[in-house]
Amino acid sequence: MNFFAYHGVYPDEKKNGQNFIVDLELYTDLSTAGKSDNLKHTIDYSNVYEIIKQIMQTSSKNLLESLCEEISKTLLESFKISSVRIKIKKPDIKLSGDEIGYAAIEIFRTKI
Repeated sequence: MNFFAYHGVYPDEKKNGQNFIVDLELYTDLSTAGKSDNLKHTIDYSNVYEIIKQIMQTSSKNLLESLCEEISKTLLESFKISSVRIKIKKPDIKLSGDEIGYAAIEIFRTKI
């Protein structure tokens, strides 16, 4: 998922914004959905997308770690999933004026 948002430690990141890429894996038993071919037996990824979009575009966090934690907590509370893996990339990052490709954080969280 690609978003333009205003996260980062530096004032220009919060003022000008930048692109973010969110990679997501949700873990749950999909056997019923596989047999029934019915959306009500699985996780509707359009709902997942809307939650992530809301978090990405309405808050302003300093750290990617904080974004990952908020997204994982919300998804674990909102859907019948046992765990989630989230990776957030800042693809257009520069350090000391040098392009470094991207910075990323990845976390894995499970329901307690």
